[in-house]
Amino acid sequence: MSPLFTPVRVGRLTLHNRLIMAPMTRSRAGDDGIPGDLVATYYSQRAGAGLIITEGVFPSALGKGYVRTPGIETDAQVAAWQKVTAAVHARGGRIFMQLMHCGRISHPSLLPGDAQPLAPSAIRPAGQTWTASGLQDFVTPRELSVDDIAGVIDDYRLATRRALAAGFDGVELHAASGYLPEQFLSSGSNQRHDQYGGAVENRARFVLEVLAAMVAEAGGDRVGIKISPEMGFNDIVDANPQETFSYLVEHLRGLDLAYLHVALFGAKVDYHALLRPRFSGAYLIGGGLDQAKAEAALADGRADATVFGSAFLANPDLPERFRHGAPLNVPDKNTFYSPGAAGYTDYPLANGAGAD
Repeated sequence: MSPLFTPVRVGRLTLHNRLIMAPMTRSRAGDDGIPGDLVATYYSQRAGAGLIITEGVFPSALGKGYVRTPGIETDAQVAAWQKVTAAVHARGGRIFMQLMHCGRISHPSLLPGDAQPLAPSAIRPAGQTWTASGLQDFVTPRELSVDDIAGVIDDYRLATRRALAAGFDGVELHAASGYLPEQFLSSGSNQRHDQYGGAVENRARFVLEVLAAMVAEAGGDRVGIKISPEMGFNDIVDANPQETFSYLVEHLRGLDLAYLHVALFGAKVDYHALLRPRFSGAYLIGGGLDQAKAEAALADGRADATVFGSAFLANPDLPERFRHGAPLNVPDKNTFYSPGAAGYTDYPLANGAGAD
């Protein structure tokens, strides 16, 4: 049997396979951050994954970074997510919510009262973000005060509580892709001179305090973290990423997290070899995998489970396709972030049926 189809323990869960659906922004929520009925259909179609990790969900309105992304701050958002988790659980699936605070990767038009985006330092990133009126240049963010930081950490804590109330099996902290946690981690975006900046132990403090708040709500065995060293996305850069991520992962031990999710995209360093020995929970790898690469990573012990993104997006029945050697649908990039069912819930199954 392929190692992909053997059970694996991840925190308090035993997953029935080692195929994890990656978090992928799909921009199908309303402007109010409420996921609609299509979202429940989309995730339930993919309940054959050992674990689904949702698209990034903003823990508070000031964490929103893109148009039509969902939140978990209001009662209406919680109620909508309850429909999603119920639909996934009805099909035997497991689902974690990814909490994503975009920090400086945002725009005033996306935030309450046209507020400035938040960041560890007032450094404007290069690039643009999608808004209701199209692409807009990033702006110079507002530097968070120490009191502000405490408030953001509390936002994550409350978001974790709401995610559990919505029926999620756990939560993942998005600490990759140049969003707020990685902005604190990275020397290029964090030029503070207080306890949250400077030396690596200070730059890692925010991430560790956020995780501690999430663990206090959910228990470590229902909390994961995603990192992506040297991905470089969203104008993020660090002077010594090997030191930064080694320090961070070593200091996750006391939190007893369910998993560490490491996605690599072009890094020249073998971060899996560097980081896996430093982490005691389940180790999830992603980034450019196909079936053969995933099976090899499991067989040689480099990973406990493997994470697939666009392959799951275009193939609701990905585990069954892998099991039977069926060809894969090709993802339509033109519909990745567009509203509606096209390219979202209408990919066909291997047997020729529509995904219901």
